[in-house]
Amino acid sequence: MTRSFDPRVTPVRPDLAGAELRGAIEAPRYAQGQMMQVIEASAPLRRAPQPDAPLETEALLGEMVGVYDEAEGWAWAQLARDGYVGYLPQVALGLPRAPATHRVAALRTHAYPGPSIKLPPLMAVSLGARVAIRGEDGDFAIAADGLHYWARCLAPVGSHEPDFVEVAERFLGAPYLWGGKTSDGIDCSGLVQTALAAAGLASPRDADMMEAALGVRLPAGGALRRGDLVFWRGHVGVMRDETTLLHASGRHMQVVSEPVGSARDRIAAAGGGDVTSVRRVL
Repeated sequence: MTRSFDPRVTPVRPDLAGAELRGAIEAPRYAQGQMMQVIEASAPLRRAPQPDAPLETEALLGEMVGVYDEAEGWAWAQLARDGYVGYLPQVALGLPRAPATHRVAALRTHAYPGPSIKLPPLMAVSLGARVAIRGEDGDFAIAADGLHYWARCLAPVGSHEPDFVEVAERFLGAPYLWGGKTSDGIDCSGLVQTALAAAGLASPRDADMMEAALGVRLPAGGALRRGDLVFWRGHVGVMRDETTLLHASGRHMQVVSEPVGSARDRIAAAGGGDVTSVRRVL
């Protein structure tokens, strides 16, 4: 018998399901996921295999994905980091390379073909991307694929930022993009997930998933503090202090900092409802 499932994080579609779901979900056929790796700076994960389909989220350089099907330039895949399922451009994926040794710790940094900032960079890599470093050349770290990164923009895999709110604050002014996860464009849950990941805290992708999984729920009307997550229906922000909210706002179309009371009143007036919960990440 087929059980209920969340299609956002379950590899199942009308004609195919992941082999690990055999016996739990009925499907015409099953496929074993093949592990692949994102080889471009970022890869859009879309709802359907077409370039104008809605953007669900983004996978960053070095991220692992399980590919269940490939057709007409698209890979139907599940992200290893948060389990999200969708369609990625095949050109953005390759066979797994050397294990990552470092993560990108800067908001954004360039990958150069050699050890000089005067060389035209080959791509701009975002916070949270992962690379395999095999050596050094002055101020540069040399990746296994030969690309050169400014070493001070990297940090060892396994190291963590001490304050996830400070990470989120780096995105102030970044444009809003539904499904985005980089300083080129980011949405409310992408901002929180990215900041938590930099601090070594795993998080689901969407606001409703976060609200169900993260931290502990605070009593209504309780005092807020830095790091508390404030949830509305389909929206999330993080407190910078007792009264100031940081969030990627579709109203402002950028990451903004504002009094939480102002955000609460505006969202309610626009039909977004009241705050559904406040959760403290411990």
